[in-house]
Amino acid sequence: MKARINPYAVILVLYSIVLAGCSSTAVEEEVLTEIGDTTVQAAQVKTIEVKVVPVETDASTVFYFDFDKALLKAESRAALLEHALVLSANSRSVRLEGHADERGTREYNMALGERRAIAVKEFLVLQGIAANRIEVISYGEERATAHGSNGEAWALNRRVELK
Repeated sequence: MKARINPYAVILVLYSIVLAGCSSTAVEEEVLTEIGDTTVQAAQVKTIEVKVVPVETDASTVFYFDFDKALLKAESRAALLEHALVLSANSRSVRLEGHADERGTREYNMALGERRAIAVKEFLVLQGIAANRIEVISYGEERATAHGSNGEAWALNRRVELK
């Protein structure tokens, strides 16, 4: 016959060992009877209020994209930061028009133009511009700015225009 170990007994023994290992020596508390100088000195700070209200920006309103991409380029982000500053100073709404080159189906290019415009919108929203102030529309390949079936024309047509 095998001897069985009661799990509750094992737990009770381990618990007793832990409690026995805990020290219960008294800790002496040090009482401070003397309090030092508690006066507070206030510093005088001069504040100058500077209000910058940009009305316009010279930043580009056309943002170009790589082939089959909806990722903002560094120069686009820099220009969009300027636009965000202007938009945060007023309540004007904007429209973002997404475009694509002629390659791909009409449906695909409409979706790509929309993804590009949404990428610009999301960037502006991250800068604090309310999403309801930004309208997104896609024209796909329908409103080409450059006509031709070559790399130069295609590069000019892969864009988002801020209006």
